[in-house]
Amino acid sequence: MTTPNDPVAPYATALRRDGWCIIPDALPPATIAALDRDLEPTFARTPFCQGGFYGETTKRFGRLLARSDHAAALVQHRVILEIAERLLSPWCDTLQLNVTQAIAVHPGAPAQLPHRDQDMWAAPKGELDYLINVIWPLTDFTTDNGATLVWPRSHGASALDDASDTDPVAAAMRPGSALLFLGSTLHGAGANRTDRVRRGVVVGYALGWLKPYENQWLAYPPPVARRFPPELAALVGYRQHRPNLGNYEGQCPSVLLRDTVPEHLAAIDALRPDQEAAMATYRAEQPMP
Repeated sequence: MTTPNDPVAPYATALRRDGWCIIPDALPPATIAALDRDLEPTFARTPFCQGGFYGETTKRFGRLLARSDHAAALVQHRVILEIAERLLSPWCDTLQLNVTQAIAVHPGAPAQLPHRDQDMWAAPKGELDYLINVIWPLTDFTTDNGATLVWPRSHGASALDDASDTDPVAAAMRPGSALLFLGSTLHGAGANRTDRVRRGVVVGYALGWLKPYENQWLAYPPPVARRFPPELAALVGYRQHRPNLGNYEGQCPSVLLRDTVPEHLAAIDALRPDQEAAMATYRAEQPMP
């Protein structure tokens, strides 16, 4: 399904056409197993969710980049990031990490309410995509144990229609594979009709000007984010979205990751190229004082 020249194109095409796709063998199973081991104590201590949507026989927790060094391999997967940038960049200056969440669907869990993740934002639907989600199985996903159900071609303009009366596809896959779907794609966890827990991780990428699902600055405050590589720190929110959005004292919030932060900072323009050009033209046309 991949090509040597452009490994991104087949998956980007499938996402645009069908609203979802699976990348097989996206990461070594050993990496996923190591992540699962790191998360096991938190799975054990986390209470079951409350409410019908999250699922009262399901456990969920976030902040995965602070819980395991192996989470970064999922968040910064090169091909997946390029797919997200290719599909979402027409509507934003930069992408942001929207969520990292571990999910354990326990035996007896019913199927989740079919939903579209874009509905967390009260914004126009059917005109653009706001996010891409990636589900990484920590255990085998099967039709019987609650594999994610996806409604093909329920995305984009079709998100304005109710597709829940059509047949979904169960995204059966093994650890190392990744399920990608658009925020406009109808989906939901399946029912777990087995006697074993189904565990997985969801990683989401959204337009950089949106409020993210998971408050990244609280999940990864400066003392935590300071340990991240610059690219990862930027992805979790320590950068501005031009023009000037998400600044700290008029500067890029990455200034907070320095060893020392000046008490007083000068505000610095962070404009798009078109705005820089407009500013230059405007200033050139002004009379000399």
